[in-house]
Amino acid sequence: MASPCPASGAAPLVYFVDGMDCASCVQKVEAMVNRLPGTAEVRTSFARQTLKLELDEAQTPRATLEKNLLALGYTPSLQETAQSKAAQPPHEDHSGHDHAAEDHAGHVHEVLPAGTPWYRGKQGKLVIFSGVLLALAWGFGFIEPGLSVYGYVAATVLGVWPLAKQAWASARLGDPFSINMLVSLAAIGAVAIGQAAEGAVVVFFFAIGELLEGVAAGRARAGIQALAALAPKTALLVEGSGTREVPADSLQIGQTVQVRPGGRVPADGTILSGTSNLDDSPVTGESMPVTKTVGDTVFAGSINTDGVLSVTVEKEASDNTIARIIELVEEAEGSKAATARFIDRFSRYYTPGVVLVSALVALVPPLLLGAEWYPWLYKGITLLLIGCPCALVLSVPAAITSGISAGTRRGLLIKGGAALETIGTVKTVAFDKTGTLTAGKPRVTDVIGAGVSEGEVLRLAAAVESGSSHPLAQAITKEAARLNVTAPAAQDAKAIAGKGASASVEGRSLFISSPQHAASTLKLTPDLQGKLTALEEAGKTAVVLHSADAVLGVLAIRDEPREDAKAAIARLKEMGVNAVMLTGDNARTGRAIASGLGLDVQAELLPEDKLRLISELKKNGGVAMVGDGINDAPALAQADVGIAMGGGTDVALETADAALLRERVGDVADLVQLSRDTMTNIKWNIAFALGLKAIFLVTTLLGYTNLWMAILADTGATAIVTANALRLLGWKGGAVRKAPAPSGLPASGGV
Repeated sequence: MASPCPASGAAPLVYFVDGMDCASCVQKVEAMVNRLPGTAEVRTSFARQTLKLELDEAQTPRATLEKNLLALGYTPSLQETAQSKAAQPPHEDHSGHDHAAEDHAGHVHEVLPAGTPWYRGKQGKLVIFSGVLLALAWGFGFIEPGLSVYGYVAATVLGVWPLAKQAWASARLGDPFSINMLVSLAAIGAVAIGQAAEGAVVVFFFAIGELLEGVAAGRARAGIQALAALAPKTALLVEGSGTREVPADSLQIGQTVQVRPGGRVPADGTILSGTSNLDDSPVTGESMPVTKTVGDTVFAGSINTDGVLSVTVEKEASDNTIARIIELVEEAEGSKAATARFIDRFSRYYTPGVVLVSALVALVPPLLLGAEWYPWLYKGITLLLIGCPCALVLSVPAAITSGISAGTRRGLLIKGGAALETIGTVKTVAFDKTGTLTAGKPRVTDVIGAGVSEGEVLRLAAAVESGSSHPLAQAITKEAARLNVTAPAAQDAKAIAGKGASASVEGRSLFISSPQHAASTLKLTPDLQGKLTALEEAGKTAVVLHSADAVLGVLAIRDEPREDAKAAIARLKEMGVNAVMLTGDNARTGRAIASGLGLDVQAELLPEDKLRLISELKKNGGVAMVGDGINDAPALAQADVGIAMGGGTDVALETADAALLRERVGDVADLVQLSRDTMTNIKWNIAFALGLKAIFLVTTLLGYTNLWMAILADTGATAIVTANALRLLGWKGGAVRKAPAPSGLPASGGV
């Protein structure tokens, strides 16, 4: 949706856009901004009511952009930084004005403060006032029919005036065929042909539809607003022997905070001292408290249920887990599903087509066939209302937003509608092993010396691996620490992708290599080869400690599969999705792990080998890659959908299209099911919206449908489509369902 890149003078801007809180609002704003010269990277979010763009003010001054937004009926407020924007709740008034009392180019969906009833809002008052006028006009019809006409005209003018202003503003800004224009023409046309009562009913029902849409949009936003409120506002900063209360957003990396029982963790960090049960459900969706102790990671917003904890701050407030979740969900709206992009393109031609057909129906029979004017004008006006694409336009974004919000509450972060749509279509899921299918907490099980003692092997190996964050390296250093083995200092430490690590220790170059890499540089004795084979067949990962010319020893490490991995693989197979493990580990260890889990395996892979295999798997259909490490990032990017385990590296999380905060293999199957349920919901919504319009098109041409029935059908369709999409907010996941048929509507219904 972005415009061509502007000149180098473009500056990034972030606006809070008051009133831009629904899918149709976003479409209007995007269309207007993209037509301005000098704009690029245009991204909008109706959940957060933000507009992000790059603007070259030499081509389009900032004041022009803001003036156009005001003309459309939205109040822009420039945010200084993305961080300040993220810290502000979406319903805040950022400009200091009372937006509820402002009236620019017509109705926009208000964002009422939490707990405020609908009838206290501007749109609610409009619906009530219009309804009262309609009731009075209807009542006067029994007393003095002539007076009732004035009541209907007044109700029509009251309801159509803001719509006409907004339609005119849209037309001036390049969008003449808006929904507001269709309704305005129909209402004015009804009054012009002497059907003021039906014109009043038209605008009244349309106002109700707009009110319902605003309420629905508010429900979809509620989960994200609740996330923003999770992190505590204050923290207990440890200073010397005491603590001091400080604002949580002032915490710096490296500081230590105290978390008391019943309090929320104020920042992402690592436990320095203490043991406690933490309720991570507000962040990850994990229903049961998790016991955490020294060295474990904690999330901002988690609830400490019992013990006192000291936590080292590792992320600033603007970069903690909650902030990243909010940012990911916000960005997700800018990445549209293919279905949403199709509906956008379709609606650009559909609405002008509706106007053309309505004009032909109203004019051709009287002009060319000598038919009476009134019946055909009436049918033409009715077709304008039948053609309103409200339900069609809402069918996709409402479901996508609800699906992403439902996933977020269960710890499933999805970066966009495109990713959500694609996940459900994959034929193969490729898993990394360490940290993905396994718990990522390997431990050393065997240490074998070759000419040196076992303690010396562990001491030197810990030195080589001292600077690495790889799970196998951490297993070696933790084992050394457990046995109180002090590792010497190492210089020039580096990782050799897919092969091992090296460092200079006590004046000589030492290497920790995979058996295959060690065998390619050194001659391994038959006895040593036999020991390596036995370790690998037991499902252990063996590494060789050696110098440039001699083997010093062998270490064996085992990382147990995650508890839910086997059941998750079985569930994927029931859903018609094949699973394969791609690992850099040796073939024997890979087979031992894979056979226990019930999936295929490709082992001894370098990062480039994973890329090649994913390309080959793509020949049989879509491929999702699940991983957690730096070496997985290229494969995550290469796959149709990249899925990162939440405990993985920042590189993996940034590269992936989705993230699993709870680090469960079963959540991969939940992602697939959520995608399928969302797309089923969308298909039913589109079928219902188009089917209802087709029925009313025929009945109108046959003379069975009148104006108020047409607008009621459109409003009703909008309400039903929105309500069906909102059902996804209650999505639970976990159930096994077979893959849907490749064509036609899926049998699982309108969920």
